[in-house]
Amino acid sequence: MSETMRVALVDDDDDLRRATAQTLALAGFAVDAFAGAEAALAAIGADWPGVVVTDIRMPVIDGITLFERLHARDPALPVIFITGHGEVGVAVQAMKAGAWDFLTKPFAGEALVAAVRRAAETRWLALENRRLHALARDHAGDALVGATPAIARLRQTIPVLGDSTIDILIEGESGTGKELVARLIHRAGPRGRQPLATVACAAVPDALIESALVGEAARGGALMQAQGGTLLLDDIDRASPALQARLVQVLEARTVLPPHARAPVPLDIRVIATAAAPLEAAMREGRFAPALLYRLSGVRLALPPLRDRRGDIDALFAHLLDAAAQRMRRPLPAISPAMLAQLASHDWPGNVRELAHFAERAVLGLEIEAEPGAGTSLAEQLGRFEARLLSEAFVAEAGEVNRAAARLGIPRETFYYKAKRHGLNLAALRGTLRRITSGDSR
Repeated sequence: MSETMRVALVDDDDDLRRATAQTLALAGFAVDAFAGAEAALAAIGADWPGVVVTDIRMPVIDGITLFERLHARDPALPVIFITGHGEVGVAVQAMKAGAWDFLTKPFAGEALVAAVRRAAETRWLALENRRLHALARDHAGDALVGATPAIARLRQTIPVLGDSTIDILIEGESGTGKELVARLIHRAGPRGRQPLATVACAAVPDALIESALVGEAARGGALMQAQGGTLLLDDIDRASPALQARLVQVLEARTVLPPHARAPVPLDIRVIATAAAPLEAAMREGRFAPALLYRLSGVRLALPPLRDRRGDIDALFAHLLDAAAQRMRRPLPAISPAMLAQLASHDWPGNVRELAHFAERAVLGLEIEAEPGAGTSLAEQLGRFEARLLSEAFVAEAGEVNRAAARLGIPRETFYYKAKRHGLNLAALRGTLRRITSGDSR
């Protein structure tokens, strides 16, 4: 498989061990050779990133006993037996108990490499599944998932803002989690014990502005509902000019006249607004009131798109996959090469929301290709399909371009050309594969 995938070779025959190790090394494997099972047992633990190839007939501890002990530590560790003709029956019984394969002496080097490569693919996928499931457990209690610098800074900033009363503007593309951050800020301070009322600014027609903000009944509109707590102005960049003007009045006076009241009531609210893009351009074009921007900009938070925090994608996907599985009462699905290729190569224009939909489809066992954009042309769909085939081959061969190209029946140069044309991030995907085979789950 990959040059980083390891093979533990256990054989007490020095000559055969050296020859077999050379065959595997030439095929691109990192070989750990052991003259006996005792040394192998001391070196191989659960989550060992590789495959075991062992002779059956060895002194002190034979290959079957070695397999049984390794299997007890890690049932998913592939073990391939090298057998003599008289040991075939024993090897078959071991396979029924969970061994991967066996080869009868004398065996061709190509047969050994093919068997190890198949086992290594399976091992790699098993370790990736464990890594993602471990990430899901690690982030089970986290509302804000990620470890990239932007998310780490945001995680530190939220408690500080929660304890303050300053108004906040949160900017970021659709699906980046603006509403989630707003709710986390609200909950982080003393106002978290009071209501958070939301105004969907894009959905408020001019005729209903007073009803939405002030209300027509005793309970009042969003302003009265948010008393002591937080008013969330969602999609403020899509507010009509009339709604913007009314909000400027409210934020300036910080009072409201409820229905049937004789005098204005002071507003004790903290305001958090969200916008899909920085508002300066809309302000210059006359689509957004400068006075409203200035009143909302006590603190401005910019949430990065998912393509700019690729280091968080694995943890986010694991978190969303686990949440979707629990919500749908289904088991966590196995991770396929196609799924991994999609995670590593897709730009996720829909950000976390798109990734969440991807996780839901994976849990349901549906097609795991990312959602196509509206009006996608035939050429774009064919290009996306070709990019997916390239990614899957690259993942299946664990980052070895020569073998990925051979798998697709194209020259190596053509593989590189097509990967570049489709914008595939081979370096990022290869980095993920190396983290898996090295046992680093960060």
